[in-house]
Amino acid sequence: MPKKAKPAGTGKEERPVPRKQAKVEAAGGPSTLNFDSPRGLFESLISPIKTETFFKEFWEQKPLLIQRDDPALATYYRSLFRLTDLKSLCSRGVYYGRDVNVCRCVSGKKKVLNKDGKAHFLQLRKDFDQKRATIQFHQPQRFKDELWRIQEKLECYFGSLVGSNVYITPAGSQGLPPHYDDVEVFILQLEGEKHWRLYHPTVPLAREYSLETEDRIGKPTHEFMLKPGDLLYFPRGTIHQADTPPGLAHSTHVTISTYQNSSWGDFLLDTISGLVFDTAKEDMELRAGLPRQLLLQVETTTVTTRLSGFLRMLADRLEGTKELLSSDMKKDFVMNRLPPYHVGDGPELSTPGGMLPRLDSTVRFQFKEHIILTVGLAQDRSDETQEKMVYVYHSLRNRRETHMMGNEETEAYGLRFPLSHMDALKQIWNSSAISVKDLKLPTDEEKESLVLSLWTECLIQVV
Repeated sequence: MPKKAKPAGTGKEERPVPRKQAKVEAAGGPSTLNFDSPRGLFESLISPIKTETFFKEFWEQKPLLIQRDDPALATYYRSLFRLTDLKSLCSRGVYYGRDVNVCRCVSGKKKVLNKDGKAHFLQLRKDFDQKRATIQFHQPQRFKDELWRIQEKLECYFGSLVGSNVYITPAGSQGLPPHYDDVEVFILQLEGEKHWRLYHPTVPLAREYSLETEDRIGKPTHEFMLKPGDLLYFPRGTIHQADTPPGLAHSTHVTISTYQNSSWGDFLLDTISGLVFDTAKEDMELRAGLPRQLLLQVETTTVTTRLSGFLRMLADRLEGTKELLSSDMKKDFVMNRLPPYHVGDGPELSTPGGMLPRLDSTVRFQFKEHIILTVGLAQDRSDETQEKMVYVYHSLRNRRETHMMGNEETEAYGLRFPLSHMDALKQIWNSSAISVKDLKLPTDEEKESLVLSLWTECLIQVV
């Protein structure tokens, strides 16, 4: 999932200014971000660029640099993460490899300087000062509340996981060699200044991370300095490198990244298996056995012709499909995303409150941006007939501490209902408020049972 980011910079006055197309001056940008809604948050993050302009001209197409002269915003950015924060974070228990990496770019190659086990602030500071190493802190939103607040809203806005890494680089040093990532990248400059160079992608909208050698990347298409309060966006596949100029203070930036494995190709892979499963139940051709010794053959001409016919048949069937069987993408997103931002223990996320829903109640979803509805096969059927069910997954009880950590176990929270409940669930989903008695279910008992289950899971409220 989105994990990767960029290291620190090099040069100051001697560095040229970025190309016009990538630069926007924001003389008096916002002093704080707007957390009223996911859209409001993103609009304030890229201000003064309009979201319509951003998605039409920049998203997945080309870099965007927003340079701001706003002391209040620069102060806010600095508060997100500072070099001095490492001392308190180390006291909470962080480990090399899992939480923090120490590295330096030497002769175009990444040199990792990690120790074993627990990271101690004095050792990190020693490597930073004496070895001029970059300190990379993984997924700081697990510890820093304001980054949690930002990234949770962005996950709602994009409908995709949003990770982050912090890079702290001393003067006259570079953390990582030229490379490209498999994520859409937003850089927020927090402390000091960083010198960036961007290059034409060798693999546009890349699906994997890769290093690139200097002799392959050519001259930079953009070259510029980032200062506190500035923001840089570039699409996945954009080759980049960054360094902290000599003679300046250290540089800190946070890379916020999203849209890893979120392409049409990924979605097709996710849905095609369910489509084949449904079609095979009704079409005997798909249930017919493979020709003898097919798996031993070298030539595949006959096979590809047959598969092409099946794919055309599946395309025709897809046109009339109402409910797609989703294998993993929706569930993976809701299982691994951040829980709603809250202060304190957040009892409203785990304990139902307000009035108990009855037949004469009017209800609506709450935390709707943290809920997904999807159709899947019953997961506990031991017989051969697999029944379709409606799953209502949510992230209200997800653990912030494991967000984007990959190897940490996560749990799916939610409810399941018979497929016959889908229309009633869609009624609630598509309404700002709806009377329980108007739900499209055969009996009053089923209507009450549905809303009571949702209320117990803290997913609806009586209005």
